[in-house]
Amino acid sequence: MLPEPPQPDIIEQFEQLVARENMLQIREFLDDQNISEVANLINEFPEYEAQIIANMAIHRASSVFKILDIAQQKNIVKELPSAKTAELLNELPADDRTDFLEELPKAAIRDLIKLLDPEERKITLSLLGYPEDSVGRLMTPDYVYVYLHNTVNEVFDTIRKHARNSETIDVIYVIDENGELIDDIRIRDVILASPEKRVDEIIDGRNVSLNVNDDQEHASQVFKMNNRVALPVVDDNNILLGIVTIDDMLWVANEEFSEDMQKMGGTEALNEPYLDIPLLKLFRKRIGWLVVLFIGEMLTATAMGYFEDEIAKAVVLALFIPLIISSGGNSGSQASTLIIQAMAVSEITIADWWRVLRRELSSGLLLGTVLGIIGFIRVAVWHSIAPQLYGPNWMMIASTVGFSLVGVVLWGTLSGSMLPILLKKLGADPAVSSAPFVATLVDVTGLIIYFSFAYLFLQGILL
Repeated sequence: MLPEPPQPDIIEQFEQLVARENMLQIREFLDDQNISEVANLINEFPEYEAQIIANMAIHRASSVFKILDIAQQKNIVKELPSAKTAELLNELPADDRTDFLEELPKAAIRDLIKLLDPEERKITLSLLGYPEDSVGRLMTPDYVYVYLHNTVNEVFDTIRKHARNSETIDVIYVIDENGELIDDIRIRDVILASPEKRVDEIIDGRNVSLNVNDDQEHASQVFKMNNRVALPVVDDNNILLGIVTIDDMLWVANEEFSEDMQKMGGTEALNEPYLDIPLLKLFRKRIGWLVVLFIGEMLTATAMGYFEDEIAKAVVLALFIPLIISSGGNSGSQASTLIIQAMAVSEITIADWWRVLRRELSSGLLLGTVLGIIGFIRVAVWHSIAPQLYGPNWMMIASTVGFSLVGVVLWGTLSGSMLPILLKKLGADPAVSSAPFVATLVDVTGLIIYFSFAYLFLQGILL
């Protein structure tokens, strides 16, 4: 969703301040606005994006920077002086900094990492060392932890001392002397407990954690199922390494949704805004699937060539080919989209394949029957208007069209629903069984179904 444009009075004020070139007033004005308003100003005045960031207090500048598009972030870093870039990158939370850096070429990453303070550099290199799209890339090492023997008073002392740089203090983590995660405590429970109570009297042992190598999509589902604002991240030995917060998951969900929509449209994931992606790169993202789908459609031409004699004997059959194959493709695309979406939100799993098959079998028959009846009526009505069009065998032609539509729609529905599940079983992304791919598959098989029914009804009559 695009951000709301800034209010006209804010735009006018900013334009006036820029015209006066009063840097102090510009800084005061920007620091007085909400973070979202400043981001909207950057969208409204892209020519001033670097100056806007440079003229803000650094902690507010980092808050604005992390909610901008990657293309805007790249432009800002490119235009900022090295000293200001270093200040900005050091101020960014570790997870947001890593998220930005992983979108850059390796040479640029090396140059920017040199600008970080030693401690921030160490943290950043550690996070970048985890697999791409893993929870390790999202986590922040800034969190508050306490021990079982701490009292509530001591917990508050720890919060006051160490929580300033933490991304959230809604949850406090309990570890043992070896750094192993034991539990987590909501801040609400700490506030309501008596000052003398120990941590081991408050915990309930129902903590949920993520492994540092877990996939980000899996983490998103864990957040959804457990209704948490933050989750701890541990290694294979249950050592607490960091936390992942809900705002990171919202970005992940948005990126995954965009990627799935692009894949379902028959292209590779773009991973950057459409208007900012270089033309040649956009070409490479799109040409692969187009070639695959084109080759698939060549099979349709091959199938039609196989039935060339039948088409020559009964030219009327060619009139209904677009109708038949498009109906199958449409039903397959519908089913594929529904199943991919249901899998994305965990409404169905691979284990539900039989239930899905039975359900789509019934749906395909019902949908195909309705379209088949309409197809039959269409031939009958046209025959009543122009009897010479289909001749005395119009009933057989109408039956061929009607039954073919039932068969093709049923096959399209079953193909569209089972392909995503099969790909998931094979470890592939279900979104690649996109609507164009399913439609191409059904085009080829639809012709075979159509001419099989034509043989059944018209053999010895027109064939």
